[in-house]
Amino acid sequence: MLLETYDSQGLLWITTLVGKTTKPGLSAFRGDLVLIEGALREGSTNIRDRKTPEMVINQSAVLADSDKILFINGLFFKLEHIPIFVEKYQAALSPETVTLFYVENIASPLQINYEGINFRLLPYKEGMVWNETLEALYIEKSDLKGQTAEDKVITMFEAAKGFKIKSAPVSFEEALSQTIEVKKDASVGPV
Repeated sequence: MLLETYDSQGLLWITTLVGKTTKPGLSAFRGDLVLIEGALREGSTNIRDRKTPEMVINQSAVLADSDKILFINGLFFKLEHIPIFVEKYQAALSPETVTLFYVENIASPLQINYEGINFRLLPYKEGMVWNETLEALYIEKSDLKGQTAEDKVITMFEAAKGFKIKSAPVSFEEALSQTIEVKKDASVGPV
């Protein structure tokens, strides 16, 4: 299975779940999907013995069969990271891959086609991506009741298939010209 292969390669980080769904041939993952691995620890040759990844898709949810990603969502801090994702996982992506990403440096929903993949992108301000996605897809907690954690990703995938961005698709270059500067609140911790 594809996700098990990624796991053995150390590409699944801060894993909330990785396992088979009740639908034969499908696996689900929730956690951070590695885009750029961290360096190997000093003296190590084990690909799983690495420092913290340099770049990930944060809080991702992935549904995959044996060789293709069927659905993926999560958080990109910058729109510019999409080509890194496509290059890294291109063999597992297809025009049928359903995407729904949050992006921190966009101000309004966007739809782009990049390397044959339709990317549906939503602005991100704060919150848990899983909860934000459930809300965007109008999935109620009662819709998930009694499901395994892995099967909840299938429910999200099914709902995401019909999710539409109201604006017309734009080129990746045009989308890049619409990015915004993200201002982070400098205050941290108790006052």
